[in-house]
Amino acid sequence: MTETSKATTARPKFLRKGEQTRAAILDVALELASRDGLEGLTIGLLAEKMKMSKSGVFAHFGSREDLQIEVVRLYHMRFEQDVFYPSIKEPRGLPRLEAMFARWVKQVTVEIALGCIYISGAVEYDDRPGAIRDHLVAMVQAWRDALERCIKQAIEAGHMRPDIDVSQMVYEMYGLILALHHDARFLHIPGSVERAEASFRRLIESYRPQGSDAAAYSSTNKNSKSAAKKAA
Repeated sequence: MTETSKATTARPKFLRKGEQTRAAILDVALELASRDGLEGLTIGLLAEKMKMSKSGVFAHFGSREDLQIEVVRLYHMRFEQDVFYPSIKEPRGLPRLEAMFARWVKQVTVEIALGCIYISGAVEYDDRPGAIRDHLVAMVQAWRDALERCIKQAIEAGHMRPDIDVSQMVYEMYGLILALHHDARFLHIPGSVERAEASFRRLIESYRPQGSDAAAYSSTNKNSKSAAKKAA
C-alpha cells in the first residue's frame, strides 16, 4: 500500500463484455463473502445470485480458491480507494494519521451491516495455511505498514514524541477498531463509534510532545482535527 500505486489498482473505465461479467460476479461474490465469510462463498450460491450456470461462473475463475482470492483483492482495492488514498492527500504527520483513522472508523460503520473481510477472514484462516491466508496476511500487513509509516512521519514532524514505540501504537489503534467492530456489530451497543473516537483522541494525547514541544503540537493539532472532520 504505497502512495504511488493508485493507478495500478483502479478498475478500467471501459470493460469488454466478458470483463464486465467477471466484474459483476466479483461484486456479488464480495457481498456474499462479507455476509457469510469467504468459506461461505460457493459457486452454486453465486451462480444462483447471478442467474448463471455453475460452468458459466467457473469460466471466469479457475477454481473456487481463485475466486476467493480475487474477492480478497477486490476488498483490498476498495479499502485503499475509500480509506488510504483520500487520507494521503492530507499533510504528512498527525493530520494524515487522524484522517486515516477517521476513514477507517467510517469504513467499519458501513461494515457493521455488511461485515469485514479482514476480520472475518482472520477468524476463518488464522490456523489454515494456504494461498487465501497468505493474501489476507499480505494485505492486512500492507495497511499496518502504512499506519507505521504515517506514525513515523508524525514523529519526524514533531507532532508526537520521538520515544514512541510505533508498533505498540499500531497495536492500540487496531485494538480500538476490533473493539468497535465487536461492540457495534455483535453486541449492538449504542455509541460504540463515539467511544472509539474518544479512545483514539486519548491515545493521541498520551503520545503528544511534552514541555517545550507542547505549544508546537497544540498549533498543529488544530489542523489535525480539521482534517479528521473532513474525513468523516
